[in-house]
Amino acid sequence: MDEVFGMSKRFFELPLNEKMKLLRNEKHRGYTPVLDELLDPDNQVHVGDYKEGYYIGVEVPEGDPEAEKPFYGPNVWPAPDVLPGWRDTMERFHREALEVAKAVARIIALALDLEVDFFDKPEMLGEPIATLRLLHYEGRVSDPVKGIYGAGAHSDFGLITLLATDDVLGLQICKDKDAKPQIWEYVAPVKGSFIVNLGDMLERWSNCIFKSTLHRVLGNGRERYSIAYFVEPSHDCLVECLPTCKSEKNPPKFPPVKCGTYLCQRYKDTHADLNVYNKLQN
Repeated sequence: MDEVFGMSKRFFELPLNEKMKLLRNEKHRGYTPVLDELLDPDNQVHVGDYKEGYYIGVEVPEGDPEAEKPFYGPNVWPAPDVLPGWRDTMERFHREALEVAKAVARIIALALDLEVDFFDKPEMLGEPIATLRLLHYEGRVSDPVKGIYGAGAHSDFGLITLLATDDVLGLQICKDKDAKPQIWEYVAPVKGSFIVNLGDMLERWSNCIFKSTLHRVLGNGRERYSIAYFVEPSHDCLVECLPTCKSEKNPPKFPPVKCGTYLCQRYKDTHADLNVYNKLQN
């Protein structure tokens, strides 16, 4: 984990023109500049998050039939002579974090009275859309009154997110997202640990037995780094109310939805149009 944080810092210290050569593609692989993402448009005065990031997914080579689907395909990598060993470090972390995520998913399955390996099926975490995202928050001070945030309030899209942070305070969660007013509290960083955020797909699957974690990041003038590992099922997985989570008195609250369809819409809603960057670069 220390090595990944170190490699992440080395990447984000590169000149902007070097990072823009690795701009994210339509598969959501690669670099995301500051203000690329707008997670809370109602409160962010339409300026976006004051963070930059880097997406790394499950590597699927060109020519593989799976690479035709959204969120599958080859990753975008910095040149080895620019950042030696960078790819090897990120691929190792990606593999090991997935095993941690599968262990957490087994605990969730047991909590929902399912077979322990329920989420291990091929259409779920057997062939997941698992995405590692490096994040860097510049030293800007957030001001909620003015709609300025490191990351606007949101819940993650998938099953769970494993989040590792440095020692800089910034992450806040709202335990009751339906409360008015919402009450926000800081999550203290603990070195070597993962914060586990529950995602929107788990909320749909469990019929709100588990609710997704509403969270945001407030900058305090210090640079901050974090490593998010987003875990979603396969593109073709149908996310619908689990049999153990519904009854006559508690019918399904959400319609079934295919994972890939759901993710495509959520990413489209929160990320800038790539055509904007193409016009700027041309």
